[in-house]
Amino acid sequence: MPKLKVDGIEVEVPAGATVLQACEAAGKEIPRFCYHERLSIAGNCRMCLVEVKPGPPKPQASCALPAADNQEVRTDSPMVKAAREGVLEFLLINHPLDCPICDQGGECDLQDETMAYGKGRSRYDENKRAVTEKYMGPIVKTIMTRCIHCTRCVRFAEEVAGVEEIGAIYRGENMQITSYLEKAVSSELSGNVVDLCPVGALTSKPYAFEARPWELKKTLAIDVSDAVGTNIRLDSRGRQVLRALPRINEDVNEEWAHDKTRHHVDGLVRRRLDKPYVRNRKGKLEPVTWNDAFAAIKAVKAGSSVAAIAGDQLDCETMFAAKALLRNLGSDLLASRQTGMDYDVSNLGAVAFNPTIAGVEEADAILLIGSNLRWEAPLVNTRVRKAIKKGAKVFAIGPETDLTYKVEWLGNDLSLLGKLPEAVTQAFDNAARPLIVLGPGALGKAHGAALALAKSAKVVRTLEDGSAWNGFGVVHLAAARMGSLMLGFFQKGGIADIHAAAPKLTFFLGADEVDFSKFETSFKVYIGHHGDAGAHHADVILPAAAYSEKPGTYVNMEGRVQRSERAVFAPGDAREDWTILRALSDVLGATLPFDSFEQLRAQMALDVPALGQEGLVRYDWAPPKLPAKASGEVAYPVKDFYLTNAICRASPTMQRCSAELVHGQDFAEAAE
Repeated sequence: MPKLKVDGIEVEVPAGATVLQACEAAGKEIPRFCYHERLSIAGNCRMCLVEVKPGPPKPQASCALPAADNQEVRTDSPMVKAAREGVLEFLLINHPLDCPICDQGGECDLQDETMAYGKGRSRYDENKRAVTEKYMGPIVKTIMTRCIHCTRCVRFAEEVAGVEEIGAIYRGENMQITSYLEKAVSSELSGNVVDLCPVGALTSKPYAFEARPWELKKTLAIDVSDAVGTNIRLDSRGRQVLRALPRINEDVNEEWAHDKTRHHVDGLVRRRLDKPYVRNRKGKLEPVTWNDAFAAIKAVKAGSSVAAIAGDQLDCETMFAAKALLRNLGSDLLASRQTGMDYDVSNLGAVAFNPTIAGVEEADAILLIGSNLRWEAPLVNTRVRKAIKKGAKVFAIGPETDLTYKVEWLGNDLSLLGKLPEAVTQAFDNAARPLIVLGPGALGKAHGAALALAKSAKVVRTLEDGSAWNGFGVVHLAAARMGSLMLGFFQKGGIADIHAAAPKLTFFLGADEVDFSKFETSFKVYIGHHGDAGAHHADVILPAAAYSEKPGTYVNMEGRVQRSERAVFAPGDAREDWTILRALSDVLGATLPFDSFEQLRAQMALDVPALGQEGLVRYDWAPPKLPAKASGEVAYPVKDFYLTNAICRASPTMQRCSAELVHGQDFAEAAE
């Protein structure tokens, strides 16, 4: 480990560290534009210049210089100060004076570093160059005259997203960053380049001219558009969420978020349910008071024939309250797998993503079974890319699709699990950390076969260093899935058991993907936030809060318990789900034993202690004995990445992404 001095402070850094990292370890701030911790080193902005001895008598780029023993680094010498001023002066030669009307204002690295390290005046009197605008799709807005050629976006597209559609054309002063043939960038991670851009060249198109950062209230939340549990920050003004940004969490999403996470927020104010409705004798929904809506539910002589079906975005507290209400009504007809997927949940370890999301990077042989990871869990897909860079081999069973990395496709027949090709078995035999990923496209058909393969391939093992490795992971699509399983909010036979019971009264808790034709004889009560399929089929609608409008607990697919806070209040007469269930319990004569959210959460923690505190829950590994044979073909359940839930279907941005990026529709752009 090299030892060196930075401004007289002695530091020791790991082998392979750069001088820039050594300076940061010493507590010194080094300005930079092109350098980023998660991208390869480009060394082309020259802003991170420092003075190093022994070495040539000139400033050197610290991001590309390896740290070595006995180096003496100066970050504050007159030479360094003059060099940084010169670099900034050159960068600003062609940069337009857009700061007052630039969306990056207040969050611009160039602006901040010019104030901190710049001269404060310009000596350049010539004409500035101008660059024609580029088109990168419905997510990214371009003003390329501002571009300083840091190439962060280019490196992100190639190294992280795996979609090599952003690059540079021409040379020198004429160099321009553009997408391939100036088409929309097809990556579902394209919005991250807006965060990466250190100037205002790439900004968020849906958020353009909406607000300044200092106007916004910032709330810590958890994304519910998939089961990864991406840590996000909701920025709101008044009663509207204006944008969602990722928060750094190395164990879950690093600092990335996919486009659905970022840009579904404009759907939170469209197609909202803001008052109760009851279907009249003519079959039309009409607005009523809360008391009238509750009276209509009470009038149903259901007895114990009551069921509840949870949607994909539900928080644990709502499911706990719903389960308690049904228990007081004498029923246990609960289901959370609303699309009808049937698999054994007697052991949670057999349906969790056991290697953990971060652990995927360490796998050296990976078998994907019925999983289109790129659409089902994009931020797990980026981890597989990192594993491949370390030498991992990836095999897959399912319809061939572009996962952004090299995959050896074995075919689309689940019977292959009984007799894998020799190349796969050999790779697993030689692997230290083998990984089997069972996707939702095969979970119902091949759960037992995948568990049998996990046993024969010994993917659950103790490593040489004494640590444990469990290489069996199940990919879920719903943010509510693992929480519902921990709460016992399910039937062994799935929703088919609910159909067979033919309940007289059914509560649909934000459940829009259900086959409502199976509930024609049931009185349907929809408790949700958007006028989607559930509201269309309901006999009574009770308007509830979206995830951004209530605090809640969510468990991601690896079993990580996380908390989300309320950013804004629900519109109109809409209320938080648990308060609706609490008020309804009084009317139905089945009063729930809590009067506040804190009491509800405390009661939930008593019943399920694992939900009482944040952090990763490790499940016991005792997989159920299931039929080890599998057959049939895989069908990926996600047909349109951008329209997977009610909020996204209400979002104009997601509709545009779907039309353009999934269905190939062309959109005419006005000439600049």
